[in-house]
Amino acid sequence: MEILDATIITTALPIMARDFGVPAAHLSVGISAYLVAVTIFIPISGWAADRFGARHIFSLAIVLFVSASVLCGLSTGLYEFTAARILQGIGGAMMVPVGRLVVLRHLPKQQIVKAMAILTWPALGAPLIGPVLGGWIAQTWHWSWIFFINIPLGLAALIFTYLLLDNEKGEYQRFDIKGFILSGAGFGTLMAGLELLSSHPEAPLIPGALIALGVGVIALNIRHMLRATQPLFSLGALRYRTFRATMVGGSIIRIALSSAPFLIPLMLQLGMGYSPIEAGVVLLWLFAGNLVIKPATTWIMNQFGFKQVLIYNALLIAAGFVALALCTTQTPGWLLGLILFSSGMTRSMHLTVLNTLGFADIPQHKIRDANTLSAVVMQMTRGLGITVGALALTVATLLLAGSADAPALIDFQLTMGMMAIIALLSIVDSITLPNQAGRSILKKSGSSAAS
Repeated sequence: MEILDATIITTALPIMARDFGVPAAHLSVGISAYLVAVTIFIPISGWAADRFGARHIFSLAIVLFVSASVLCGLSTGLYEFTAARILQGIGGAMMVPVGRLVVLRHLPKQQIVKAMAILTWPALGAPLIGPVLGGWIAQTWHWSWIFFINIPLGLAALIFTYLLLDNEKGEYQRFDIKGFILSGAGFGTLMAGLELLSSHPEAPLIPGALIALGVGVIALNIRHMLRATQPLFSLGALRYRTFRATMVGGSIIRIALSSAPFLIPLMLQLGMGYSPIEAGVVLLWLFAGNLVIKPATTWIMNQFGFKQVLIYNALLIAAGFVALALCTTQTPGWLLGLILFSSGMTRSMHLTVLNTLGFADIPQHKIRDANTLSAVVMQMTRGLGITVGALALTVATLLLAGSADAPALIDFQLTMGMMAIIALLSIVDSITLPNQAGRSILKKSGSSAAS
């Protein structure tokens, strides 16, 4: 439910933009604001789950999320909608990390590969089912029902929470208020600057100042967390090379991957003339690719090792963006479907590898801090993916003398090329990984292959 709401509005953006009286690309703020709120409030989730119990916090998150969903559906303007999305993001921030923490807290190392493969399903499926469902609802009913459907889903989630989840508490420390304020202010300011720059490129001074301020505050927060005796979340997991690789190179390629569910529906509708439903149906090929490769991901990791898969799969992801950049209105439907199908396979493979490798060498007693840091960075890159995608589209329209209010197909083609370059940059970090990276959780046959 939480991951679904991050992208379900993508195919409905042109219709929502018409109702709000703004360009479709400007509604990226409605997606990124949600993800910014999730990122800022994730650190509270781990502390709150230990302090008050996982079931209580998870239930509170569901209630807040559903209430905010109703406000989203009742919105009549962009600012009102963005405010409701922020509130929705606060509720969403306490869902996924708490659920994953419950799973990882008592999980033996030998079961991490299998467990993370299962946990990756929502992250793969929801962003791809979302555009299909969102486009159908927006075109056949009204876009507000995209959010109202969370009411029955939320009620069902509450029932299962009380039936299946124990209110287990953990060891907790004093809450780091300074770290929370610095992290929220830093990332919020950075994202505000990027969003402002994408919507108003003609006046870069204020956005540039906000971006610089955000980066500066984030640097101060990192300095604070390294010195504090009880930081908001520990950065200690970054000492482990495998975890650090998923946070650095992994973040770079996640930005490119996260831009796809935002950019592709817009490209299909604004650049190629597809309807919201048609765009959503075409995206099903992306989801089909996820489904087909998923049963083989564990075998591939064991057979070739994490390093080789990260390098060569990143090349395939970049190739997928290049292929999309070459599509035109004359591209046959079967060929477009094949490109999306292949891209879905590489997307699924990479996210599974990153999620698995990140916890390969983390000791059990440091899982909570690693989980919190991982969740923060993952949500941050999801938000950056939407914002960077919107910014790249704006840059493309400027370079090609197009219109930011009505981008043409050639603008999207250049944007896809930019995303391919971002994907390729992640390989720099992957190359420096040891050949035996993560072998502790691979089968023996896979370890030998990885060398």
